[in-house]
Amino acid sequence: MSEWHKFFKNGAVLMRSPEEMRALGREIGKILMPGEVLGVVGELGAGKTHLTQGIMEGLGSTDAAASPTFSLVHEHRGGRLGACHFDFYRLRDESELFGIGWDEYLDGDAVLVVEWANLFPDALPEDASWLLLEHAGECLRRVSLASRS
Repeated sequence: MSEWHKFFKNGAVLMRSPEEMRALGREIGKILMPGEVLGVVGELGAGKTHLTQGIMEGLGSTDAAASPTFSLVHEHRGGRLGACHFDFYRLRDESELFGIGWDEYLDGDAVLVVEWANLFPDALPEDASWLLLEHAGECLRRVSLASRS
């Protein structure tokens, strides 16, 4: 179990704003270890990109984390660990994922954060951590550890 899982020891946490979501991400990013893979899942507008932005900030990345929907992956350098932010939303099939070198990313030491990981769950390693983000009201989001989708 990863050290950052402690944030969820009592189950889900509620986030009341995008900034709270980013703050949670920053705390997670500060203690991620090399090679960790996080699958981030949730409906549109659940806060996946805000969480990822915070994770990249917590890792010390100097790059702004934007949704990589159109480029599929953003590589972040300049922090305490290298990190890659993936978005599987626009992939048609798993072959596209392997076409961008997914297996090579898995073999590296960079932290991998994957939005919409539930679209190709078998592409993530067995030891990947999964975070589920859910709408819990107009401005509330529930974040919890989840199992492979």
